[in-house]
Amino acid sequence: MHLPFWLTTALLFPVLLYQGKQARKNTPRLPEAQGSPFGQYGEGVPDLRLLVLGESTAAGVGVSSHEQGLASQLALQLHERTGRTVSWHTFGVNGIRMGQLNLKLASMELPQADVVLLSMGVNDTTGFTPRSQFRRQLLALRKMLIQRYPGPIYLLSVPPMHLFTALPSPLRQIMGWRARHLNRVYKQLARQAPGDFQYLSYPAITDISLLASDGYHPSDKGYRAIAEVLAAHNEGAVYPLCRHI
Repeated sequence: MHLPFWLTTALLFPVLLYQGKQARKNTPRLPEAQGSPFGQYGEGVPDLRLLVLGESTAAGVGVSSHEQGLASQLALQLHERTGRTVSWHTFGVNGIRMGQLNLKLASMELPQADVVLLSMGVNDTTGFTPRSQFRRQLLALRKMLIQRYPGPIYLLSVPPMHLFTALPSPLRQIMGWRARHLNRVYKQLARQAPGDFQYLSYPAITDISLLASDGYHPSDKGYRAIAEVLAAHNEGAVYPLCRHI
């Protein structure tokens, strides 16, 4: 139980409700990226096949083409750092929550992959998904994918929403508080079951030049910056990813 969070949220509910409605009204709703959701860097049979699943970041919201998005940019960074052939595939839905993603994936024919990266948490934060439910849904995802992808699922940290300047205060602080709760679920699962989950973090994007026009999603420079961190600067991240190569 997180009584302080829920009490604070209840006390501020009228303000949060109003600010949430205003944020949705005033924030531009950007489309998902277009173009092919898969590609390859290098020639011949891939040495590493990367699959990114999730919400708006996996859907490439903030850029016009999937080639500018997270999966493509991470594959490019790994290719440039190792000199090996890396293929990428991405599947994301803007606004989706964890339970909904599981339902969609259960009815899909997913591509082959050596590394699966999950980018989720923002919509479950704004939707106040209970931590216990979020955890159960992550475990259900792992169970569903384990036969096809026996390696661990890489959990990309939930963005620090208290730094989202597109959100007003106190809504921003409440969302950040909740995001940290869900992010701790990621960390706990990675610590308790490292064969099933690995946690990947990256610094918050605070430079507005790295944000799309909505001030919320990464721009092409933002996705590239995240990919660079995941591929090179995140302690412990590049080695698990590259061990498959």
